[in-house]
Amino acid sequence: MRISVAADERVGVADALVAELRRRGHEVVPHGALADGERDDWAWASEAAACCWTGTGASIAANKVPGVRSALCGDAATAAGARRWNDANALALSLRATSEPELVEILDAWFGAGPSEDEDDRANVGHIAEMDSGARAT
Repeated sequence: MRISVAADERVGVADALVAELRRRGHEVVPHGALADGERDDWAWASEAAACCWTGTGASIAANKVPGVRSALCGDAATAAGARRWNDANALALSLRATSEPELVEILDAWFGAGPSEDEDDRANVGHIAEMDSGARAT
């Protein structure tokens, strides 16, 4: 899988994230502080992918990109739930608060979970798409 990864600083688990994704066989496309010549401020870097010092700004910025459902995940249970119930398609991480062992657990949960097929869960995700487009349910 081709995965975009961005960071606003090359600290914490930034390099470990790239290495772990490559170890899992993914093609990593680096952005922000991970790429030469790109602006590394969190708002710009997170337009491509979501990882910053706290993860909060990255999540906010990523969710402004049409079609993105970014989730800030600090543990494996949150990552699995975000994929399952929210059909999250962008993972936001804190460079400061995520340890390397937690990173591995979060990625295991993220890649191990898929979107729920439950009708109510799909309706919630559909409603988020309606909110993005300005449409309102009747």
